[in-house]
Amino acid sequence: MTDELAGRTIGERIQIIRERRGKSRPVVAGLVGRSAEWLKAVEKGRLHPPRWEKLVQLADALGVQDLSELTGEKPPTTMVGRGSHEVVPAMREAIEETMLSVSPEPRPDPADLHRRTADAWALWHSSPTPRKSVGRILPQIIRDVRRATRVLEGDERRQAHAALSAAYALAEQALAWVSDSALLWLSADRCMASAEQADDPAALAGAAWVVGNVWRATGREDDAYRLVTDAAGLLEPYLDNGSDSVRALWGSCRLHAAITAARMGREGDALWNLDRADDMAARLPGGYAHPWTLFGRANADLTAVSVQVDLRKSGRAIDTAEQIDPDSVPSVDRRARLWLETARAYHQRKDYTATLHVLQRATKISEESMRCHPLSRGIAGDLVTSGGRMVQSEVRGLARQLGLTV
Repeated sequence: MTDELAGRTIGERIQIIRERRGKSRPVVAGLVGRSAEWLKAVEKGRLHPPRWEKLVQLADALGVQDLSELTGEKPPTTMVGRGSHEVVPAMREAIEETMLSVSPEPRPDPADLHRRTADAWALWHSSPTPRKSVGRILPQIIRDVRRATRVLEGDERRQAHAALSAAYALAEQALAWVSDSALLWLSADRCMASAEQADDPAALAGAAWVVGNVWRATGREDDAYRLVTDAAGLLEPYLDNGSDSVRALWGSCRLHAAITAARMGREGDALWNLDRADDMAARLPGGYAHPWTLFGRANADLTAVSVQVDLRKSGRAIDTAEQIDPDSVPSVDRRARLWLETARAYHQRKDYTATLHVLQRATKISEESMRCHPLSRGIAGDLVTSGGRMVQSEVRGLARQLGLTV
């Protein structure tokens, strides 16, 4: 790919990468709020290269981790899609640390390890600064559970691997958009490896959800779709007699498939998976939410907004969002994401005043989440250049709040 891109213009680079990833112009253009004709004009050099904020969105839509692949040069650090965070070094150390030998004492308690991991997930969902909060405790949890998998045997060892898979799953969530892709891949790979050692269908499905997140974010949508579909099939025999957690994981895989299909422009598959997840949400107790994925009634509704936005159905997305009580979303980060998805819908309609106010609401709920997410940063950057004079002062203040230099 490097040789193929050498000497190419930005437009040519975008076209080459898009075609190599098997993405159509309408799908990529829709993901960045533009028309297929606009993208064709950019690729063919009939328009000037997009501004940095739009390039950030294109990089995200194409699964490009390094913006220099599109530009041929390093971008200004303030406009890159991937942010940074203070928790990354400690997380990296815990994940990459090599344990050549471990002490057998004190003997680990698998139940305590599961409780600590569950508490960390609960903290992730309840904190307005989820990365900072979880980053204080997760590295030590990873170390302790890794040690347990070396010390324990038999069923206790499988239980420890299940807890370790959950810890790596949380690491993937915390590192998304703020770490280098290699560390993110390592977290997801170890999540799946631990689930395989646990030899438990629920752990395997949860790990598939995690790996699918990384594959989808790096341009491997087809692989992600197949993986989560297979994971849902793995859980099928347990849906009637299994736990609510198993049914929720099945629903999580269907929601994952719905979003992935929508991003590929496969509307039929997206809506079919969304309907199946909606049916499963109705089978769960009122107010239930899976401890990792948050699957339940509120999260199914929130995902419906994301799917409609990705399908370029902004009116339906807004109508769906207006039916959701934000307080019913059992996660601060996901609550902020609801407002972000609604901002995306208004942005598609070029209603810049509404986009600004809704994105401000998302930032008020969790500034950390919005500073880390490339979608919020990309929208804010676009508002700076396209929002108009009426909102310019507020837009610039929001952009600075999200870490952009304006």
